[in-house]
Amino acid sequence: MAFFILLVTGFTAQANVILTDVYTVGKGKQPQISVDNAGIVRVVYGLDDKVLCATSTDHAKTFGNPVLVAQVPGMHLGMGRGPQLASSGRWSIVTVMDQAGDIHWFKQSSGAAKWQAMGIINDMKGSAPEGMMAIGADNKDNFYAVWLDVRIGKRNQICFSSLSAKSGKWAANRIIYQSPDMHVCECCKPSIAVAGNTVAVMFRNWINGSRDLYTLKSVNGGQSFLAAQKMGLGTWKLDGCPMDGGDIRIGAKNQVQTTWQRKGEIYFAQDGDPEVYIGKGKTCSLTGKVEQPVITYKDRDTLKMMALSTKKASVIGEGDFAKSVQITKDRFLFVWEQAGQIRSRLL
Repeated sequence: MAFFILLVTGFTAQANVILTDVYTVGKGKQPQISVDNAGIVRVVYGLDDKVLCATSTDHAKTFGNPVLVAQVPGMHLGMGRGPQLASSGRWSIVTVMDQAGDIHWFKQSSGAAKWQAMGIINDMKGSAPEGMMAIGADNKDNFYAVWLDVRIGKRNQICFSSLSAKSGKWAANRIIYQSPDMHVCECCKPSIAVAGNTVAVMFRNWINGSRDLYTLKSVNGGQSFLAAQKMGLGTWKLDGCPMDGGDIRIGAKNQVQTTWQRKGEIYFAQDGDPEVYIGKGKTCSLTGKVEQPVITYKDRDTLKMMALSTKKASVIGEGDFAKSVQITKDRFLFVWEQAGQIRSRLL
């Protein structure tokens, strides 16, 4: 059993130590976490063409045996591709993209054991072959999805749909951003965040040979979006795709908070502010209170977290594709993949 050292008080990593275990959730890849309104924690991940879910009802201290969500032949899995998860009050939803270009979705009612197959989200068959998407939810059972879609000119653009609490069907798909240079970055995962009526989307663009991160913001529940905004002052001229889309969330006063990689360096940026350098690395994500962001990222084979308030990095473990969520006032759950296994650590 591997051990690592960290003490988190609020969101500040300290020099004091607490020994904590790294546990194995199950065999698989590409984990995602959600916490519903009742505090139930779900970890969803893929294994070959199977989607599995492990659930905790005690603030992630223990998890039950993983259950089968679905089996999807040809499921995309790896490098940001894999099942996506969001939870609200009455429902949790998992989406799965297959290599034929369709987005399958599955629903679990709060308190239920089984997942229901609900159909396909994209309303043009085969329009999402790249397998990159994200979903989010508010706390009133409204869900939102964003993905790379080739329905216009067979080039990847940013497509969006929503599922209201009153409907069992996703809304008509809409292209909410079309790059002026033919397409957005072809294989970087978009991300989405929701808070009340505010919906924010981030994606890596492709303009004049630069692959920079852009955001789209809606203040009316995704009915319309403001003009796209570039993140950061620098640019990244790159003949290729880094396959690294970063992460987004809604901060205080509906500010959009983002973390992303440029040239192998991690940054944090907020609406209207210059970017803040975090460290060398990739595959970053956000967690913590909205006023005290914490960034997780990969530095070579080491997974790290850094509280923006202290700029001190601490080790989570070793592996790839770390995701995190705040469980209680001063505790975080981290999950990641390592040697074909899903690891978890509660700090």
